[in-house]
Amino acid sequence: MELFELNIKQIHRGLVNKDFSAVELTKVFTERIKSENPRIFAYLDFDREKIESESFSKAKEVDDLISQKKEIPLLAGIPCAIKDNILVKDVRCTAGSKILENYVAPYNATVIKKLKENKAIILGKTNLDEFAMGSSTEYSAFGPSRNPYDLERVPGGSSGGSAAAVAANLAVFALGSDTGGSVRQPAGFCGIAGLKPTYGAVSRYGLIAMASSLDQIGPLAKSAEDVEIVFDAIKGKDPLDSTSVEFRNSNFKLLTSKLRIGIPKEYFIKGIDPEVEKNIKNSVKKFEDQGAKIEEISLPHCTDYALAAYYLIMPSEASANLARYDGIKYGFSLKEAEDLR
Repeated sequence: MELFELNIKQIHRGLVNKDFSAVELTKVFTERIKSENPRIFAYLDFDREKIESESFSKAKEVDDLISQKKEIPLLAGIPCAIKDNILVKDVRCTAGSKILENYVAPYNATVIKKLKENKAIILGKTNLDEFAMGSSTEYSAFGPSRNPYDLERVPGGSSGGSAAAVAANLAVFALGSDTGGSVRQPAGFCGIAGLKPTYGAVSRYGLIAMASSLDQIGPLAKSAEDVEIVFDAIKGKDPLDSTSVEFRNSNFKLLTSKLRIGIPKEYFIKGIDPEVEKNIKNSVKKFEDQGAKIEEISLPHCTDYALAAYYLIMPSEASANLARYDGIKYGFSLKEAEDLR
């Protein structure tokens, strides 16, 4: 198995056992990005040299800790990618828009601070639909991302760059943001795992807002186990985000036998793809086999009105949040420009 195919725990064991170094691992991924990213465009090319220099420096720190026989966090030395609407200090954060093409983040988002504390290695910023408003990553101002399994297809969106990076083995895991499916849908399109955490479980501080009552930062990875590991690292109450809460128990393995899972009957209707229905029912059976209690329930109001409610809440909050990017406070106010395109 190649180094870029390993999961988080396998990499952790390999580093601790000195089967390979964090610097060696980082080099493998940076070389893959250089060779594979031009055809997929999962990563934006901004600040590539700066990010690479920082990543190798942090990788060496991890190797030094291991040489000193010090214990390292599970995410130490793990190469990851960050959606380009999440602030990484001293690195450009564009949100996929020419308006913010030259905006350099003055501070780290809370999730970035936590990843850095866990000594994860940030490989770069990933592409997205402009200001996270899209579901295909075709509408980035810097060009579309492509699905690594079929370059004629989209990777989903708006976190399509993050999903494509993980699926193409250009990162072990990635962070995205999810308002109405922007982590979960591209994860599905790219055949990986993605999680939109419960609202408030992960701090939104340092996330360029779209719809504040719906946005959440979430992990994407090749397995549910890796997603859980990353979620455990980034979750929790943050004094800089008043909507965040303390999320105490995320050990889902211990909860399975106590779960009571409702399956809405309205979701299994005429028009559902047979393969989708089959896979969902297989997944339900797995939970049942592990001791979960499965019940058929009805959600008529949610099913009938959820989309309509979403399209009232999201545009109204997005219009308020995006009003700040009017060319006065950010971006083109700093230099001459004919328009904001």
